Amino acid sequence: MDEVTAETGAATGGVKILLRLEGLTLFTGMVMLYASWGGSWLVFALLFFVPDLSFLAYLADARFGALVYNAAHSYMAPVTLLTLGFGFASPLTLSIALIWLAHIGIDRALGYGLKYSAGFGFTHLGRIGRQRDA
Repeated sequence: MDEVTAETGAATGGVKILLRLEGLTLFTGMVMLYASWGGSWLVFALLFFVPDLSFLAYLADARFGALVYNAAHSYMAPVTLLTLGFGFASPLTLSIALIWLAHIGIDRALGYGLKYSAGFGFTHLGRIGRQRDA
């Protein structure tokens, strides 16, 4: 049976594995879509890590950092962009959306989940970093 940690509500067991596999599936799917429609790999390389600039919000404090990080790493904005990109036939908008979703996917596959305000290492996929093993 899957359990949820009392400390942060992080997923464990089979649920955690499923969430990470979903991330890998999202990453793979978005890269394949990007390749199939002929997106620029230079643009892909330049934009892939842009969502990680949200880390800078942690310089203010953990609560604000988590808020900004989660906004940059949730599906809401890139799926909205994807919809607008298709609706308005905008290649740049589609590129940004696919790259953004690929980034979120690989982050989730690697265990970097959405953050709790307790600190950067507390995610919905469990603890990350050195303190994980403590």
